[in-house]
Parts: sequence; structure tokens; C-alpha cells
Amino acid sequence: MVRVSTRDEILRVAAEQFTRTGYKGTSLQEIAAAVGCSKATLLYHFATKDAILHALVAPAVQALTELMTYLDGLDNADVQAAAIDGFVDLVLRFRREVALIYDVIPQFLHEPAFDTVRPMTDRLCAIFAGDSPDPARFIAAEVVLGGIAGVVIDDQRDAAELRPALTGVARRALFPPPPDKD
Repeated sequence: MVRVSTRDEILRVAAEQFTRTGYKGTSLQEIAAAVGCSKATLLYHFATKDAILHALVAPAVQALTELMTYLDGLDNADVQAAAIDGFVDLVLRFRREVALIYDVIPQFLHEPAFDTVRPMTDRLCAIFAGDSPDPARFIAAEVVLGGIAGVVIDDQRDAAELRPALTGVARRALFPPPPDKD
């Protein structure tokens, strides 16, 4: 039998509790009790509840950083489509983490540990908007970005089914066909 480390068990239980009752609705004492350890043991591994959240979402933040690095290497002709595909793949891969972040977005974006996330999401929106100076295009990109993340939080369909639907909707919303000339 494989023994799970206390740290890993704290993360597993915290993710379940945060998903079930929300970040704000979950206490460190509740996490410790569900793990079967003392609060002191939990605090040995994680100094704060924020530290647990940071550990849970760090892989998703790292994947976002990698996506942005990849996008920065593309020319403008390919970057919008790659951004849509990359973001949809990222949120499908990190559904649980996206749900956790959604629960605490205002607080999360002001945490020093994640001060790189806001500029990356702003840049991703700009790419989605085709780097247009039109504020309406940027707002449309924000709506699409948030909508994609919002769908994967509650939708239990397989990623293979969701991916083409999400990328198709994003493309139609961001690249509408030109109006017919009559």
C-alpha cells in the first residue's frame, strides 16, 4: 500500500473542502480534522490557509506562464487561435484549480504570490481581442475568457467533447463573420 504524505493529504482534503463549502467557508481546523491530524501539524506544513490555496493552484499558474511564453513566440497571424486553443486546454486540464480560483478571484489577484497572474490574464485578453485598441473587443475577450473558465467549473462532460465546443464558441464570439453586403 502506498502511503500518502501528510502534506499531500492536507492538499487533497483542502481541495475537497474548498470545492464543497468554498474557500471562505472552510477553516484550518476543519481541514485538520478531516485529515486526522492536529491543527499544529497542518500549520507545520502550511503556515496559512492562503498557503494551501497557493500550493493547490501553483501548477495551473505555472501552466499559464508556459502558455504565455509559448504565445509570445508566435507571430500575430497565429497567436489568437493558439491562445484560444491553449487557454481551453489549460482550463480543461485544471478544472478543480479554476473552480478554486473562481471562488476567490478578487482576493487571489491581490496576493503577492500571484502578482504575475493578472498581467498574464490581461495579456491573454489582449491577444484574444487581436490587440485591438477598441475597448469593446477587450471586454468581449474578457467575457469569452471568463465564460470558458465558468463552463468547465460545473460541466462534467469529457474534455474531448467540451474542447471543440468551447474553442468554436470562442472563435465565433471573437471573430464574427463580416456582415453581408446587400
